[in-house]
Amino acid sequence: MDRLFDRFAGGFGLPAFRRLFDFEPPWRGDSSFSFTAPAVDVTEDAKGFTITAELPSLEEKNVDVNVSGDMLTIKGEKRYEKDESDKHRYMSERAYGSFQRSFALPDGVDRDKIAANLSKGVLTVTLPKTAQAQKQQKIKVKTAA
Repeated sequence: MDRLFDRFAGGFGLPAFRRLFDFEPPWRGDSSFSFTAPAVDVTEDAKGFTITAELPSLEEKNVDVNVSGDMLTIKGEKRYEKDESDKHRYMSERAYGSFQRSFALPDGVDRDKIAANLSKGVLTVTLPKTAQAQKQQKIKVKTAA
């Protein structure tokens, strides 16, 4: 499937999205937890990249965002809080456990200015581009005589 997307994107002169942000799929890792890795959106604009992850019911203290080398890692844990006073529960479908998502940082990200914000169950990680990466140069196209 990756080759299909690479071939499709490459045919139009576009960088293959998978190579821009190489990531660790959420289904890899320890399967002993029922809490799955969050869904993420990765966007780019002229000033930088943004990673948005859905982390419902997680608090700031249960989320870690780290940069090590060329990898950005988002880790989190949802803990089970036992309530002994509830004697009438017959089933619980809420999941608990931990997750980890890792992303290879593209060239041109200013690592010193990476920021993370958790608000209303949504984690937003901003990865600003360096001034050099934001600069575009127009190349004049000449015709052969």
